[in-house]
Amino acid sequence: MKLFIWDLHGTLEQGNEIAAVEVSNKILESFGYSQRFDELTGKKLYGLKWYEYYEYLLPDETHERHIELQEASFALSNSPEGATIIAKHIKPSLHALLILGAIKLKHDQIVVSNTVPESLPFYLNVLGITNYFGKNNALAVNQHSKEATRTKADVIKDYLIGKIYDEIIVIGDSEGDMLLADQISAKAYLYAHGGTPFRSKKGHYKINDLSELLIEL
Repeated sequence: MKLFIWDLHGTLEQGNEIAAVEVSNKILESFGYSQRFDELTGKKLYGLKWYEYYEYLLPDETHERHIELQEASFALSNSPEGATIIAKHIKPSLHALLILGAIKLKHDQIVVSNTVPESLPFYLNVLGITNYFGKNNALAVNQHSKEATRTKADVIKDYLIGKIYDEIIVIGDSEGDMLLADQISAKAYLYAHGGTPFRSKKGHYKINDLSELLIEL
């Protein structure tokens, strides 16, 4: 029995970086700022915490204001208006549903995201992958503050208490995901959507198509 550990944003889904730009720009407008993100900047910043987006765009503002803008962004994201924006942009990554279904038949899998807990079920539902991840195997780490100390590795180590697997496999698109694999002695697959650069030099394997994971079954 293997355990597959999935990152969500940029791995199981695509398009959320554009949704983040639209949500952020609505928040900037509501707070009276003239600055705006464009799609190119959104792709450049993708993977950072939301307050770090605002640090980049509004470097002269205080950390307290950046956090205030972040909180407003999450509030909008979790509203009906935000749900419409996100649903318009995001979709499962190529062959994500195929590999999730194949894994479910033979092994265990969990999704671990740095997002806030109230947002994770929504994303899974919009992507149509809720049936692959129940309440106990969809884990939100909530890393969206400078004071946050709980990491993906902490969450996974807690999850693994009392469980034994022949092998653990981490699939993610970031340096942090590859670091997680090192911390729990897992096999690491670094993923990037076809045509986009890899965001880390680490990882045992680098893939542009999730169907390449079928070899692990």
